[in-house]
Amino acid sequence: MASVGLTHDARAADIPARPLLWLIGTAGVVAAVLAVVLSLASDHQDDPAIQGALMAWIVLSYVLAGLLAWWRRPRNHLGPLMILVGFGVFGSSLTAANAALPYTIGVAFDLAAAVMFLHVCLAFPNGRLEGRAERVLVAVGYATAFFAQLVGLALGGFGPDNLLAIGNDPETAYDLLRVQLAVLTAVMLGGIGVMFVRRRHADSHMRRSVAWLADSFAVALLMLAFLYGAAALGEVTGQTLFETIRRAALFAVGLAPIVFVVGLLDARLARSAVGDLFIELRGDPTPAGLRAALARALRDPSLTLAYWLPEFDSWADVDGRPVELPDGTGSRAVTLVERDGAPVAALVHDASLDDDPGLLDAVSAAAAIALENVRLNVELRARLDELRGSRARIVEAGDSERRRLERNLHDGAQQRLVSVALQLRLLQNRIGDDPAAAAMASAVGDQLSESLDELRELARGLHPAVLEHGLRAALDALATRSQIPTTVEYDVDVRLPEPVELAAYFVAAEALTNVAKYAQADTATVRAWRDGSAAVIEIADDGVGGADDSHGSGLRGLADRVEALDGRLRVVSPAGAGTVVTAELPCES
Repeated sequence: MASVGLTHDARAADIPARPLLWLIGTAGVVAAVLAVVLSLASDHQDDPAIQGALMAWIVLSYVLAGLLAWWRRPRNHLGPLMILVGFGVFGSSLTAANAALPYTIGVAFDLAAAVMFLHVCLAFPNGRLEGRAERVLVAVGYATAFFAQLVGLALGGFGPDNLLAIGNDPETAYDLLRVQLAVLTAVMLGGIGVMFVRRRHADSHMRRSVAWLADSFAVALLMLAFLYGAAALGEVTGQTLFETIRRAALFAVGLAPIVFVVGLLDARLARSAVGDLFIELRGDPTPAGLRAALARALRDPSLTLAYWLPEFDSWADVDGRPVELPDGTGSRAVTLVERDGAPVAALVHDASLDDDPGLLDAVSAAAAIALENVRLNVELRARLDELRGSRARIVEAGDSERRRLERNLHDGAQQRLVSVALQLRLLQNRIGDDPAAAAMASAVGDQLSESLDELRELARGLHPAVLEHGLRAALDALATRSQIPTTVEYDVDVRLPEPVELAAYFVAAEALTNVAKYAQADTATVRAWRDGSAAVIEIADDGVGGADDSHGSGLRGLADRVEALDGRLRVVSPAGAGTVVTAELPCES
């Protein structure tokens, strides 16, 4: 995956020519002035000064903000769209003209300007309609606002200055207009619904300036929907409340580009915050502090970090857990941070930041060293997790092999020895007249019984079959076989997971064996209980103490088994005060 961000040369190649920008800007100013002049000279408008000022406000705000956006973010289509909205509003303002030609043009664009505004709302922030719902709404809006409007003009509606009139059916044209307004009301409400769904799914990912603009869009759309819905229900043009809301809606529509400019300025201020980022990074922040510092510098509280682990050929979070990077088609985007041509980390951020590659490049360059340090820690943590998992797999494989050997001994050699013992007993019954042979057979039988006992003990040591009846039964069996009087206290009301029961059994078995061999104890106690999310087993004796778990492989092997389950084994054995072996085993059930 290549680093997201444009080089200076590539970005410069996309910036429109300065003469073109000046030409469009000049045309926008001229259009705003003409809107005011036409409104003041109109003989069929109420409050022409206010109407002209609102039209000029919208034209200038969209054209100038669109030029700024096009210049600062040349690969984003939102700037050209905003410019088109500005000139579209100018086209609709021509309805104030007293001459027939501009009036007819103004009527043709009267409703289309609102749909163009909807187009900008739904194409924000990258200038493209991403989903099917957005494309359908905009397509229906344009068809209703422009093509149906042309049909109404052809039917002879909109007064005597209509140059496109073919028929003479103004009533049908008026009915069509009401249908258009009703459809556009539904389209505007649908646009609000799409924006609400976006906000609901991406609210935590929205940067401050992005959220402001989305909210201003939604407010303006809601006002337009109210106006069109009220107009579709009847003649409301002369009502004071309707006129007040209409003016407020026009003002809100013109306010959205201003908020967009504020967002651009906020991004420039964010670049100046890169200096503060350098100061914060000099303090060697924690991984959480580093993420917070980067989020502040980028003005994106949703920022997350992923680190490249070359040994595992994967991305991981700060805890070493594998993560998948976004594919860049949704609301999340990825910027790679590299050092010496090798990936170090990935910034997963709001997609709107892609429109300011300079900020991303500056922040990435500033944080590269700090991210490399965190990456090394993440890699170490991942290796420890892998080691822990490997140790657990080794223990599990050993337990499986023990179980297999125990089963083979029980079903194979042990059964054959039992069969030989039965045959030897039958043979003893037949050689009763030969005392020497009888004595020999009896001695062989005794040795055979001892061999069976040893074999059973060996099989039991490999894998205790009694664990099939639960840990309590297995501990009771250990206490019964112990050479030292041993009591068992068991306070666990449910079956534990098999690896936990197996580890607890072997800890108890090894500890009791050591008590019998070395402790010179009179009694021993085995206790098992639950302590929150852990199972605890404790073996204590009243012997001479002084046990050292650093010598010998018995307790060390048990410690490996316990630690493979993320548990802990402790041995407390002061001289002359007995020994206490405690194992804490994490247990979810």
